[in-house]
Amino acid sequence: PVFVALSFLVPTMLMLVFGYGLTLDVENLSFGVIDRDRTPASREYTALYTHSRYFDYKGHLEGERQLDRLFERGAIRMALVIPRGFEKGIKRGRPVKAQVIIDGTFPFRAQTAKSYVAAITAGFAGELGARLLARSTGASGERARLASAPLRLQVRYLYNQRIKSIWSMAPSLIMFVLMVVPPLLTSIGIVREKETGSIYNIYASPVTKGEYLLGKLAPYALISFLNFLILWALALFLFRAPFKGDPWLFAGASVIYIMATTGLGLIISMAARTQIAALIITVIVTMLPAILYSGMFVPVSSLGKEVQVEAHLFPSMYYNRIALGCFLKAVGVDVLWKDLAVLVGYCAGLFTLGFAFLSKRTSG
Repeated sequence: PVFVALSFLVPTMLMLVFGYGLTLDVENLSFGVIDRDRTPASREYTALYTHSRYFDYKGHLEGERQLDRLFERGAIRMALVIPRGFEKGIKRGRPVKAQVIIDGTFPFRAQTAKSYVAAITAGFAGELGARLLARSTGASGERARLASAPLRLQVRYLYNQRIKSIWSMAPSLIMFVLMVVPPLLTSIGIVREKETGSIYNIYASPVTKGEYLLGKLAPYALISFLNFLILWALALFLFRAPFKGDPWLFAGASVIYIMATTGLGLIISMAARTQIAALIITVIVTMLPAILYSGMFVPVSSLGKEVQVEAHLFPSMYYNRIALGCFLKAVGVDVLWKDLAVLVGYCAGLFTLGFAFLSKRTSG
């Protein structure tokens, strides 16, 4: 009963922990302001940050000493420093400067914050240029904006229109959990029978090798498929990830993937003698490839050539492409058939390997 309970509890907990903990969205970045100018222009520039959902305004600061203490405690992650003469320089048409200090402890967050600052500053500078042009030529505000910025860039995002990381992360988390949990359950469950000696009753019985393999895989595959349905429901209803593809295609591909990962656990159980050894081998063989080589965080095409070869050796990369294609792109078999074929081949290869290992095990 405890093993069955953990079989359903662990996948759900992994989905919840990683789903809420692994977010790549940089929002509510805490920041403070040192405004030495204290003019309408400096307040207008500051308001662009305080009214943005990407920043969390923590108040005005007195000076650099207070700034250093807040950075050291982690109370703020960014500081905006506006020097004296900011508005005066703008009115005279001279270039002005403002300083932004960003906590670089986490490079990804720092680079994203830098992009936000650059976009806000560019928009503020464009608006100032349009105002100066309107005053000098007497043109209307809209005509001055068009003249000061004749080329306007409009960006449209495909598939993940709101650029929410959880929309892409939820399908990958299904891949991750189904890559780790089924082999873990299978390997530990079978090795436990080895340690207690009960598995030798199977070896001495007239059960064929095919029946033995099917009998060992079927219960864990069924448990994993039920877990898949739970994970799918969490992705849809809890994390609100859009599902645009064919549900039957995704369910069928998931069954194939579960059979592949369950078969991987069967192979591990044949090589391991203790449950601790099975646990360590399973974590190394499944968790690291699922995180590093599946395209979960970094596209496989961005990896080195040698690493790309390693990525193609594990089923996680192929299923991750299927999951993202079904969730976000609404693609069908005509696009995903190669990945499906590889997963089917993976299953066939594992069954063949299991057959070979089992014959050696029974003969000994």
